[in-house]
Amino acid sequence: MARPWNFSAGPSALPESVLQQAAAEMLDWNGSGMSVMEMSHRGRDFVRICDEAESDLRELLGVPADYAVLFMQGGGSGANAIVPLNLIGRRGPAKADFVLTGHWSARSQKEALRYGDVHVAATSGTATTIDGHEQAPWTWVPPVDTWDVRADAAYLHFCSNETIGGVEFNAWPDTAALGAPDVPLVVDVSSHFLSRPLDVTKTGMVFAGAQKNAGPAGVTMTIVRRDLIGKALPICPSAFDYVNVAAEHSRYNTPPTYAIYIAGLVFKWLKAQGGLEGMEATNIAKADLLYGYLDASSFYRNPVHAPVRSRMNVPFILRDESLNDTFLKGADAAGLTQLKGHKSVGGMRASIYNAIPLAGVQALVDYLKDFERRYG
Repeated sequence: MARPWNFSAGPSALPESVLQQAAAEMLDWNGSGMSVMEMSHRGRDFVRICDEAESDLRELLGVPADYAVLFMQGGGSGANAIVPLNLIGRRGPAKADFVLTGHWSARSQKEALRYGDVHVAATSGTATTIDGHEQAPWTWVPPVDTWDVRADAAYLHFCSNETIGGVEFNAWPDTAALGAPDVPLVVDVSSHFLSRPLDVTKTGMVFAGAQKNAGPAGVTMTIVRRDLIGKALPICPSAFDYVNVAAEHSRYNTPPTYAIYIAGLVFKWLKAQGGLEGMEATNIAKADLLYGYLDASSFYRNPVHAPVRSRMNVPFILRDESLNDTFLKGADAAGLTQLKGHKSVGGMRASIYNAIPLAGVQALVDYLKDFERRYG
């Protein structure tokens, strides 16, 4: 049976070769006689798996030694609490600034309010007009020169790719230019992590849930500059203290061992694709193909301001939304699954992560064309 094209926003598609390797090794990893699921997290075999995954991730992103690479649990929602627990009090009074551009940055800000003084430096949560075009809330990014960043904030947080709204930052801002040179960037990169090169040295920290581009649900990746850690709030659980996790190489407590193993296989797959430079070239081609058709059509519409459209998460709206159910039913029949938009915004959304090849996007465009021909 042919596998459908899975456009889920997460948990999402994994490379088929990774799934095949995991299946082949399910009962016996590397002659150990055990499944990875059965291994002690402190045993020699899993230590090798975990350390190799860290090494490959460092190689893919060019992570220097003064940054810790941590495999943790809790998903993106958990990370929204773990980040302020570790960093918001590092400069004394607990203060952090946020740029809000959609659901996930707003959710992060709301969580941080539990732990200190949280300031909104900028927001796109209102409608605006750009170049004569009306932009709805959460479909644009506030210009960096309008951000109001406090010089004494512990960090400045933003989400560089909003999974639900389909808004993506294409470059990291420089807080020094905003009068806050000692304020490091903390960036939620979850839904475009490993889809393009990323210079972590321009940030104090990046974090991501694996279940978009890096592996299965259950593990998060945190890459944090070592000089920022060690001042967690007293209420921070020991298992979530970055110092403890870094000192034990992500094995302070039992980590999500199987999810780390699969993520490690994905890292090796990415290296075989030409690394993140090669992956980016493929992702640009995929995004250009899909946006190119949507822009040429009067039947579909993408609501996001063009310069900040996500390469990974592409929301679109049918001109006649009474056809939504018919569209989704036909897509499922054509082997194109998980295209329904998030309940908060409606419409459709195609998440075209790394594991979706150009052929999958072409199949989607072919369906879009056919549906428009029949109902437009």
